Amino acid sequence: MAMAGNSVSILEAVVLGIVQGASEFLPISSTAHLRVVPAFLHWQDPGVAYSAVIQLGSVIAVLTYFFKDLLGIATGAFKAIQEKDYASKDFRMAGAIIVGTIPICVLGLLLKPVLESDTSPLRALPVIGGASIFMGLLLLLAEKLAKRTRSIEDVSGKDGFLVGLGQAMALIPGCSRSGSTLTIALFLNYKREEAARFSFLLGIPAIVLSGLLELKHMVEHGLSNEGITSLLVGLLVSTAVSYAAIWWMLKFLGTHSTWVFVIYRLVFGAAVIALSLSGVIQ
Repeated sequence: MAMAGNSVSILEAVVLGIVQGASEFLPISSTAHLRVVPAFLHWQDPGVAYSAVIQLGSVIAVLTYFFKDLLGIATGAFKAIQEKDYASKDFRMAGAIIVGTIPICVLGLLLKPVLESDTSPLRALPVIGGASIFMGLLLLLAEKLAKRTRSIEDVSGKDGFLVGLGQAMALIPGCSRSGSTLTIALFLNYKREEAARFSFLLGIPAIVLSGLLELKHMVEHGLSNEGITSLLVGLLVSTAVSYAAIWWMLKFLGTHSTWVFVIYRLVFGAAVIALSLSGVIQ
């Protein structure tokens, strides 16, 4: 695995932190943008490891934003277990998050050699563009068919598993973790804002595990002082922008549809494919 974090400058770290924070919680794929933006600016690909580590900034933001929710779920689930109240909302939510994390963990381990390679065909720009277009069309379909009658209080283990399968699709750059989980939640008839909230909560374990694993690998292989500084800068910027993105996304979906993201994904995907095939970006 290339330790690209050593070659990321402070300026690049700031830009990548902004890109990560702005795109992690919007249904547009942070992984795709962390691959495409450096290519467009003719920077070196920061690599899988660096991208995964600065995602921890997004984790810090989502843990901070939903701290009360997470504390309530944890204490409520523990109390439900003691009282054997397995129909409890908090127990069902905790179970949905656990069950929903299993698919991406299993597939992530199975595909680990491919996913960890910075030269993986899955990171090819035409693949990223195609994935963006496909998921944009799927989100469009969900927007059209969804009844949007359910709230997060209706969550079940089955919902967690199905949305978790959607989350596993995000192993392919361009699919978007938040986008795929939001889309499946809409297909399950959750209201837009509730679907986004469930998506954010479900993503916490997967992002935490991925980021910590890559951080461990980078530390084991050694980092220069510049590499450590660029990681810290990327993390700080990513944290601040991610927090703002979560707040904005939940507020936006409370009164708007996802059409703007559908259009963006289609245009972004088409542009990536066209620019990569013409050799403008590589």
